[in-house]
Amino acid sequence: MTTLLKRLVAYPVAVIALQLGTAWAQEAPDALVKRVSEEILAIAKTDKQVQAGNQERIMEVVRAKILPHINFQRMTQLTAGRYWREATPEQQQALTNEFRTLLVYTYAGAVAQIRNQTLEFKPMRATPDDTEVEVRTAVIQSRGDPIQLNYRLEKGPNGWKIVDVNILGAWLVQTYRNSFAAEIQKGGIDGLIKALNERNKQLSADPAKPAAKS
Repeated sequence: MTTLLKRLVAYPVAVIALQLGTAWAQEAPDALVKRVSEEILAIAKTDKQVQAGNQERIMEVVRAKILPHINFQRMTQLTAGRYWREATPEQQQALTNEFRTLLVYTYAGAVAQIRNQTLEFKPMRATPDDTEVEVRTAVIQSRGDPIQLNYRLEKGPNGWKIVDVNILGAWLVQTYRNSFAAEIQKGGIDGLIKALNERNKQLSADPAKPAAKS
């Protein structure tokens, strides 16, 4: 959808901190990010099928390790902004489903590209009563400058969940919000759902294609 989102695919560790399970709800958000980042890195670097680019295996890893730990409805609500309130419950569910599918392809493409990157974790500024925090990291590459990569997490009944990702100073939700608004202005909520559905069909037919459009 945007050039910025291509960067999310290009920098694969953008997805490695997304496994935040309810069993670890009492664990501090920054500790969660560090622990599960290392898990995803280990899978990507040692699983021969993932290394070979086996799409079925990569999607399996995404579904098992990432999807259960993202608040997709909240992320979609934030991305849709004021238009969320104008959508019917059925439209909200359909929009969440299509956005979720689009992000699955984004994450799968990112996992497939993990090679020798590592993460540096910044101190988290938060209080014990906070229900929304930002975990700041940097991607360390063999060449080039470190890449800023931050996560916004919200605490709910089932523990901490990712609701946004910031790469190179731009939040994913804000980036997609602009695309969502443009589609809604052209064809309403249903037009946005249709556009996302068509994009997901294209990606289903060619999963190696990046999930973002310029």
